[in-house]
Amino acid sequence: MTVLPEPGVGFGPDFPFDFEGWLRHPAGLGAVPPERHGEEVAIVGAGISGIVAGYELMRLGLKPVLYEAGLLGGRLRSQAFQGAEGIVAELGGMRFPRSSTAFFHYVDGLGLATKPFPNPLTPAAGSTVIDLEGRTYYAETLADLPPLFSEVAEAYEAALEEAFSFAAMRRAIRARDAEAVRALWEPLVHLWDERTFYDFVTNSDAFQRLSFHHREVFGQVGFGTGGWDSDFPNSMLEILRVNALEFDTDQHLVVGGVGQVPHGLWRATPERMAHWPKGTSLASLHRGAPRPGVAALKRLPDGRIEVTDRWGRRQAFAAVLATCQSWLLTTSIATDESLFSHKLWMALDRTRYMQSSKTFVMVDRPFWRDKDPLTGRDAMSMTLTDRLTRGTYLFDNGPDQPGVICLTYSWMSDALKMLPLPVDQRVRLALSALRQVYPTLDIASHIVGDPITVSWEADPNFLGAFKGALPGHYRYNHRMYSHFMQKDLPATERGIFLAGDDVSWTPAWVEGAVQTALNAVWGIMAHFGGRSPADNPGPGDVWDRLKPVALGE
Repeated sequence: MTVLPEPGVGFGPDFPFDFEGWLRHPAGLGAVPPERHGEEVAIVGAGISGIVAGYELMRLGLKPVLYEAGLLGGRLRSQAFQGAEGIVAELGGMRFPRSSTAFFHYVDGLGLATKPFPNPLTPAAGSTVIDLEGRTYYAETLADLPPLFSEVAEAYEAALEEAFSFAAMRRAIRARDAEAVRALWEPLVHLWDERTFYDFVTNSDAFQRLSFHHREVFGQVGFGTGGWDSDFPNSMLEILRVNALEFDTDQHLVVGGVGQVPHGLWRATPERMAHWPKGTSLASLHRGAPRPGVAALKRLPDGRIEVTDRWGRRQAFAAVLATCQSWLLTTSIATDESLFSHKLWMALDRTRYMQSSKTFVMVDRPFWRDKDPLTGRDAMSMTLTDRLTRGTYLFDNGPDQPGVICLTYSWMSDALKMLPLPVDQRVRLALSALRQVYPTLDIASHIVGDPITVSWEADPNFLGAFKGALPGHYRYNHRMYSHFMQKDLPATERGIFLAGDDVSWTPAWVEGAVQTALNAVWGIMAHFGGRSPADNPGPGDVWDRLKPVALGE
């Protein structure tokens, strides 16, 4: 693929609006009429989308009221190991591409340190072991592997260029050229909405010239971040967005845990803020803690929306933002059916979530840096395999600090294998699989403290890890994403907004959660009679020019 000098950027392709530029503009995001200052806005869910929306609405002079059923931060969940300060297991999001420019606006604003994520075949990993069909390969770069792996990587690059004029699209995205992005993207929506990722791979000329085994290897170990076979049933549009926006490259972790981002914004006291006195934060407006989870949403005769929390407290709001996963609006939250159109209900209910499982252990030191005296190789490496563990990641916190191993990171059917098992059994199964890869290495002897695990589909506040759009789901995504534009909605459907990565075009990526939160901020601002500055138009101001292509019903 053509190497481009500029860094990647999360710009489009469905809605090529410069969210980072809107955030950084000295004029600010906008203003609401002074008579609306201090008015309360309910936010359902205190994940990153709810926290970002609350933070920006507070800066506009409104009073966000966050409701949270579980832990603040949502799927940006950094769980600390007992007794080890700053040593965490990243149970949700853990690798963040630098092209997530709106998200990094907040990371950098909080002064948080980041470093490259130890993905396979990257300098941060040091070394990688690929174990397939009982054969083990050690590598520090792609060139160290047999030609089979280079052939797979080159075939995928060629397939993307063949089908999508991929280099041109990446150049347009990096240049933030909205018109060029739209011109390249619109025909692809018509061509690829109803076709799967696997269809793309198997029918590309590049892969047809290769064997089934090449496609099998691509599914097992993939490229960049690991195997992609769990995504084979997904719409190819979803995969293409990840590649075009460079979400699969230049990924970083947040030192000390990404949970510091939502918690930092919760406590942050902005310098520039309407209405509220200096020193105000989301935490101070909530007297230290968000309200309990939401049990019901109901439209009142006066047009306001009544929110009932889990303990029965009721309050009416002129605007409500729902950032929870959409299935919760049809299951655990009794939601007035009239709040959304039947078309939107169909989209919310047809959202398909993918399963995900992770199991972590803390170890006494980064022992994998030890060198084998016979081979000179690392004692253990970042490991991709067709065994139960699938992906094993190693986190070095320094020579004098405990290390962390993500023993297994798996999706879909591989994650479901772990679902009924207690944490100790998950660890034993992972260690057993890794023993086949490293027969002379006693990983268990280095484990300290208690292991940590998660299966997101078993959490009643999530019911899955992230959305995975199937073929034909573009129209559903369009309905959810465009809902913040409410001027043409009937009055019975106005005032409730949606945000979150499952509303975005890029599920599973934090950038989508942040961008949809900012869309909702603009929508709520407009709902209260406010507007963005003329020299810093917001997403709704340019919607008619940049809005996503609409497919016929």
